[in-house]
Amino acid sequence: MNLHSSRSPKFSRTRPYLPCLLLYTSQIQHSLTFCRSDIKSPIIIQVSQGGSAYFAGKGLANDKQQASITGAIAAALHVRTVAKEYGVPVVMHSDHCAHKLLPWFDGMLKADEEYFKAHGEPLFSSHMLDLSEEPKDQNIATCVQYFKRMAPIGLWLEMEIGITGGEEDGVDNTGVDNSKLYTQPEDIWDVYDALSKVGPNFSIAAAFGNVHGVYKPGNVKLHPELLGKHQAFAKEKVGGKTDQPLYLVFHGGSGSTKDEIRTAVTNGVVKMNVDTDTQFAYLQGIRDFVLNKKDYLMSQVGNPDGADKPNKKWYDPRIWVREGEKTLVERVKVACTDLGNVNRL
Repeated sequence: MNLHSSRSPKFSRTRPYLPCLLLYTSQIQHSLTFCRSDIKSPIIIQVSQGGSAYFAGKGLANDKQQASITGAIAAALHVRTVAKEYGVPVVMHSDHCAHKLLPWFDGMLKADEEYFKAHGEPLFSSHMLDLSEEPKDQNIATCVQYFKRMAPIGLWLEMEIGITGGEEDGVDNTGVDNSKLYTQPEDIWDVYDALSKVGPNFSIAAAFGNVHGVYKPGNVKLHPELLGKHQAFAKEKVGGKTDQPLYLVFHGGSGSTKDEIRTAVTNGVVKMNVDTDTQFAYLQGIRDFVLNKKDYLMSQVGNPDGADKPNKKWYDPRIWVREGEKTLVERVKVACTDLGNVNRL
């Protein structure tokens, strides 16, 4: 299996629009990969800085991002080892990396370069730099600096211009000024103009009212139609025949309506992050199992079937964790259907 088979721009344009799910444990990775083999479509699996540290184990210090680096590398190697047996293309991605987390990014990129020397391809498929809180010129310049290292070894770069609201993985943008939740077309063009001089394999997470998490209907004002205006602006600047020169990313996809997703995809979104919804879906299966089997989970021996009856087959973690995997898979199938990412292989 080639982890990078979804990396080329042609793949995203002519085939699926991919949902992207966060990886915290190996069990979640198995569920996501199984789901993709079941629906016969590609997958993007990503790690966050906090999720990477969790994958490595909470006992490791992370003051210099060493746990996050170790966990991210371990997750990527695990995905490579297991996913190929499912016969499904997998893109291995890292999520938001703010300026203060650049040592984490540096550690992953070093691993990519070392893996490339040994195998002719990077360990990961792509990485995201989220310097949206920095001045625009600094944001773009830093992205260009890293992209010059990434492009020669075939790594895709995702960057963010404009801010995704809400809170995720320790980054709190709940109080951000509303105007910053909507990226301007001139800003997107500046990004495109700078990065396209280095290489074509990059995507832009442009803000159109996106918010991490799920909120009461009406509290989040998404305007995916703005992405069409960004495409038109870039097309005019480029002067080419391509109607959609931009590869766009939809952050905060959980809780979005089918119409919002459809509009985003129509206007050039090729990747949508879905995490909050899948976290809850994972919990649902475990929660329902525990509630339904409560009388079998209160002690090692003794249940409604008899005072001497053992309960190991109920409290074995493989049993109840699997129930969470099942409900997670069903939610991911919904995301794939909404994006048109079914039977694409």
